[in-house]
Amino acid sequence: MIWSFVLATVGIIGIYVAGRDSKWGWAIGLAAQVLWIVYAIVSHQYGFIISAIGYGYFYGLNFYKWNKKVRR
Repeated sequence: MIWSFVLATVGIIGIYVAGRDSKWGWAIGLAAQVLWIVYAIVSHQYGFIISAIGYGYFYGLNFYKWNKKVRR
């Protein structure tokens, strides 16, 4: 059960940091998805893998957009 609290906290921190216009927020969110996949495998809750892939895609996409915006 502690895993779910840790993962939720990491995700919330990632969103908060991203909202402060920092690329690290997107990186934290993306890294959290790796942890969700590990959690899904260990706990045999494989549906979390699908959500982690979806969230990871958008975290990666927004990270890419953020970098592109900064380079202009």
